[in-house]
Amino acid sequence: MKKSLIALALLGSVAGLAQAQSVTLYGLVDVVAHKDKGAGWKMTSGGVNQSRLGVKGSEDLGGGLKANFLLEHGFNLDTGTTAGSAFWGRQAYVSLSGGFGEVKFGKIWSAYDDISGATNPVFDSVLSPTAVWASTGYNANPNNGVYYASPTFGGVSAAVSTNAPEGVSGARSSAAHVKYDGGPIYAGVAYQRDGDTKFARLNASYDFGSVKLLAGYGHVKAADETKTNEWTLGANVPVTAAVTVSAGYASSKTEGAERATGVSLGATYALSKRTFVYGGYLDTKNAGPDRRYGAGLQHAF
Repeated sequence: MKKSLIALALLGSVAGLAQAQSVTLYGLVDVVAHKDKGAGWKMTSGGVNQSRLGVKGSEDLGGGLKANFLLEHGFNLDTGTTAGSAFWGRQAYVSLSGGFGEVKFGKIWSAYDDISGATNPVFDSVLSPTAVWASTGYNANPNNGVYYASPTFGGVSAAVSTNAPEGVSGARSSAAHVKYDGGPIYAGVAYQRDGDTKFARLNASYDFGSVKLLAGYGHVKAADETKTNEWTLGANVPVTAAVTVSAGYASSKTEGAERATGVSLGATYALSKRTFVYGGYLDTKNAGPDRRYGAGLQHAF
């Protein structure tokens, strides 16, 4: 009898562990008011990050294995409408994770997208000089995706992703990246192929404490064999505990076209750990908005 009770207690404890689950509701709201040359003032959702509402969770399956899910809805804060045609248009996936890394299935950010904007100056915002770049025109989160991320070894990690085009011509999107993120140094290299268009990206940064230097290089080979080469340099300067100033320059040259350039200056002011205001100025040539200045507010929950 005692052995039976002990066995039942052990089974109950294992079942309790297997059923241990956490679910989190989260979101982010971001809006910017900006003015482009020759146009009136405009309010836009997502000046730094796209506004979103999501739910995510995980279940401990025991032995270091977890089942995870994430559903993320993107929306336009200025109009209250859905951003894009799908309700869960940002991400929608289920995954398994453990000592082997993580495998995701569904609508997922590509391995290329993971590092794409990591070192873009002026907070990778609508005021960033990389507004003139062509290597940002990739398929960021293809449908019917499969994604694998490795564990991190000494700061080094890697990821690969692909998708099932399901009979749609040119809908195949495959990507990979390798990155190092340790101490003051960050470096990442990524490649993505969307149909017959190929994208490559190399990003790096070094944080001296008083200033963080940013650099990036992008290359695009279009389906018609036209090539584009582009690069950016920038710096983030923490002026105080609450204020960060960022400046940068970007260049993009496509075969048979004039060079496009962008230069910008911006700043953020943290009101709390989850809320900040931002603003800046962008000047472009041969691409982008020509001249733009604006200010915005972001809150995360």
